[in-house]
Amino acid sequence: MIFEASHPDVKRAIEQALAEDLGSGDLTTAACIPADLQAEARFVAKQDIVLAGVELLTILFDPPSLQKHSGDRVLVGEQIAHVRASARTLLSRERVSLNFLQRLSGVATLAAKFVAAVEGTGVRILDTRKTTPGLRLLEKMAAAAGGVVNHRIGLYDAILIKNNHIRLAGGVRTAIERARSAGKPIEIEVRTRTEIEDALTCGVQRLLLDNMTPDQAASEIAFIARRAETEISGGITLENVRAYAQARPDFISSGAITHSAPAVDINCGIYAL
Repeated sequence: MIFEASHPDVKRAIEQALAEDLGSGDLTTAACIPADLQAEARFVAKQDIVLAGVELLTILFDPPSLQKHSGDRVLVGEQIAHVRASARTLLSRERVSLNFLQRLSGVATLAAKFVAAVEGTGVRILDTRKTTPGLRLLEKMAAAAGGVVNHRIGLYDAILIKNNHIRLAGGVRTAIERARSAGKPIEIEVRTRTEIEDALTCGVQRLLLDNMTPDQAASEIAFIARRAETEISGGITLENVRAYAQARPDFISSGAITHSAPAVDINCGIYAL
């Protein structure tokens, strides 16, 4: 997924963030800073990161100069972007800019660590819907900037039958047969050999092996024998993802990429011109 700064959801998130922070106006800046003062803001990485979201500066400021782009690996001390504008504008938008850059680059940086952890196995890392409400598209873009594959964006663009669907539908076979009416490829969560056999008999395209140990997953993947794509999920961390990758699934998904990514350290220094 390209980092689409022009996407309506992205613009809406920026507008809401500015409205939340500014309210009726920046009292401190208005009181302290002359209206005609021009300044330059310099965004600098304070740690090694994978950058995401810098394109949002094109919405917040006109025009920014970007030295780096989403997906770039940025070393500590490197400049990411600089902006020349009214000092009041820079001060009033500094925190919103950093909140987005630090959060999204945190997601991208963690995503890249997951990808690196399974390097050489052929396994592709997926993100999930475990995102910050209202920021899903941005966080999905950030995950992609870090090298993972975006899974479904929402409930509307793919079929994924989970354990609760199976229970309420009355079983694996019933859930699958009913899902065919959507006319899309079917993925289903399976937890036992019986569920796997039922799903394979019904011809599903992908099996989601949930909350298994690496050894259990390896055994089931050997049994499936490429009759369907396989995905492993549930409790995936940086510490254990390599062990799960060695079970030879097609995909591994981790909610931690978005729900547990720590913000990275990016500084914004503002200097009078």
